[in-house]
Amino acid sequence: MSESRLPESLIQSLGVQLTPVRRLPPPWLRTVSWLLVVAVIALGLLWHYGAEHMIRRWIAEPDIAVAGVGAIITAVSAAWVAFTLGVPGRSAWWAWLPVPGLLLWVGASGLGCLRGVVIPGAQVATAHQSGDCLVFIISISIPLSALLVWLLRRACPLRPVLTAIMIGLASAAASAALLEICHGFAVAVTDLITHAIAVGIVVLANALMGGRLLQPALK
Repeated sequence: MSESRLPESLIQSLGVQLTPVRRLPPPWLRTVSWLLVVAVIALGLLWHYGAEHMIRRWIAEPDIAVAGVGAIITAVSAAWVAFTLGVPGRSAWWAWLPVPGLLLWVGASGLGCLRGVVIPGAQVATAHQSGDCLVFIISISIPLSALLVWLLRRACPLRPVLTAIMIGLASAAASAALLEICHGFAVAVTDLITHAIAVGIVVLANALMGGRLLQPALK
């Protein structure tokens, strides 16, 4: 009789030692919390630079405005996918969700390279100014990536590298969208290549560190 009650006693003793786990908010809510931080940065840039120049530039060069919209769509969708991949049972196919926004962003930016032909005399960035854009995108992407990693660590995603790639893409896209507030130049080939390099650096850095940053240390 005592032997038959042993498993039951063992289960009860183990149950007493269990620590309740607080349920994580849904992916959309965590995405919104991250986007609020991006919005705060945007408000700070708008307060410093104003919006008039950006709006005039978008009216004169609509493709740049479309590229900015594509960057925003990419940032939102990639961030949501990163949080979604942290939910058990979610398919890796969700990682394709940011592709349409990414294509819109890249395609519209590519049209800006024709500015020297379509609108002769349009102001384009020099190599030094393009370098400043690279520094801006990387500098803003670092805290945005760190915040996403911090929000995702408790989720313990089963695909840490893929999740980290989504983190890098979301952060880089958000940084590129924020750059529009203070970017006063048409998109030339040099500028486009610089932006692509900056985005690539951010995504690659997150991918290389994803396995270590998103997996909790074993105790």
